[in-house]
Amino acid sequence: MQVKKNAKADLASYSMIFFQVGLILVLAATYIGLEWKFTEQDQSILYEVEVADEDTEEIPITQLDNLPPPPPPPPPPAPEMVQIIEDDLDVEEDLIQSTETNQDAKVEMIIPVSAVEYEEEEEEVENVPFMIVEEVPVFPGCETIKDKDEQKKCLNDKIHALYAREFNTEIGAELELTGFYRIYVGFKINEKGEVAEIQTRGPHRRLEAEAERVAKLIPKMAPGKQRGRPVSVGYSLPVVFEMRPSR
Repeated sequence: MQVKKNAKADLASYSMIFFQVGLILVLAATYIGLEWKFTEQDQSILYEVEVADEDTEEIPITQLDNLPPPPPPPPPPAPEMVQIIEDDLDVEEDLIQSTETNQDAKVEMIIPVSAVEYEEEEEEVENVPFMIVEEVPVFPGCETIKDKDEQKKCLNDKIHALYAREFNTEIGAELELTGFYRIYVGFKINEKGEVAEIQTRGPHRRLEAEAERVAKLIPKMAPGKQRGRPVSVGYSLPVVFEMRPSR
């Protein structure tokens, strides 16, 4: 259905009237807006803070009348009785003999030097760790080696070979041990080249005793030296062995 326009509706003829009416309304609104007076209201609130006076405590003044007199001071101590002794005693003075001698004095007895006895003081032996000693102990069979590091290696190899050969690993089987076990052995190679002061630490007392037994099998060595003197050298090694379960 087509919408048709009304032939009598002529909006274009009223456009000027609408424009003028609108312009009048805008100008009136502008004028009213300019002439309008806004009254400001004071929205602030006045707070009054009152600080109370500090409470002051009045301490009454008291005065003691008729105070008792202070006690009298104690009397001075009585003087000690001094006894005066008359100085009429004869005191014998000791005669101090002179110790000075001269060439004319006669020597009554001459002690020969051979008759003088003296005791030699025992010199304390120095303890030096194995890694810093100047001359390491020489294990039998390592005498031909002159290099210090090679001598250390030779001694270590000899002691490790001794433990690998002599240590009784059947003790671990008797104790039903499995896995890796480590026993720490420490001793001193004294100034005579002998093994002394053996100490062991391990997982079982029987293993410690076996490690000590093997340490006693180490032969006598040439002692280590520090500044050209024989010294006691500390040495330690770990003994490690593996116990496998029997199949």
